[in-house]
Amino acid sequence: MVKHELAVSFDVVREKNLDQLKILNNVIFPIKYADEIYRQCMACGELTQLAFHNDILVGAIATRCEKQANGKAKAYIATLGVLAPYRSLGIGSKLLARTLAACAHDPNIEEVFVHVQVDNDEAIRFYERHGFQRGETVKDYYKKLSQSDAAILTKKLTS
Repeated sequence: MVKHELAVSFDVVREKNLDQLKILNNVIFPIKYADEIYRQCMACGELTQLAFHNDILVGAIATRCEKQANGKAKAYIATLGVLAPYRSLGIGSKLLARTLAACAHDPNIEEVFVHVQVDNDEAIRFYERHGFQRGETVKDYYKKLSQSDAAILTKKLTS
């Protein structure tokens, strides 16, 4: 079966749609994210993107900036998820591309990174297809999950 491309619109997260993002993430992910993470992501403007189909939130990427000692920053992808019926339609790739473009426009952001469960081969391949490189493994990163280890994947933006 060939899946067709959906008409999708994008928006940044703001107070009026923040609860939609929380609900989406609660449906997609096995862990509940703290309100502080959502506030940090909302403060980063264009780095957090929402994908809508017919005014229904179907996917999102939540990213926050982490300041470094050298005055530069790293962008951390806290979540990237698409509702199951809307997967394999390019929505996740479009969300990631929009966030990477926003990061590239900020001269202070040197790299983007994400934690992924080590047994989530699909997610690891997704990020690798988009230029991320797998680095170290963090033991027991996901404390409440049966597979608690996380791989760190990183994409450098500047040389």
